[in-house]
Amino acid sequence: MAEAIAEARRAEAEGEVPVGAIAVVDGLIVGAGHNQPIGLADPTAHAEILAVRAAASTLRRYRLTGVSMYITLEPCVMCVGAMLNARITRVVYGARDDKAGALGSVYDIGRDGILNHRFEVVGGVMEAECAEMMHAFFEARRGGE
Repeated sequence: MAEAIAEARRAEAEGEVPVGAIAVVDGLIVGAGHNQPIGLADPTAHAEILAVRAAASTLRRYRLTGVSMYITLEPCVMCVGAMLNARITRVVYGARDDKAGALGSVYDIGRDGILNHRFEVVGGVMEAECAEMMHAFFEARRGGE
């Protein structure tokens, strides 16, 4: 998760919402990403999407079985959908997203059993640090209100 946090800090330095993600297989990082929808002018350029794309490129395959994702914020519906389609094995996230989280907070798409693929979900890893990073980012945007 520390590597995902480092990615989130890159996003923050670029003026993006500080979310970072890494893809890991057999203990090796095979993909990394941080939020870049503003910089890339791409609404799909979430950290998770970029990390999944990088992992697929590194591994030279579109099915990412055996890959674990580490993400600083509970993923949204779009990102969970991408990870399900990629056949990710495990998702570990830091802070809950009570407004758009799709792994238990608002929806539970990754585990609900409706779709043909499910993955293991572990939430709350380094939660305080991940949540504080988001809180501080938005607090600064609001002018310290």
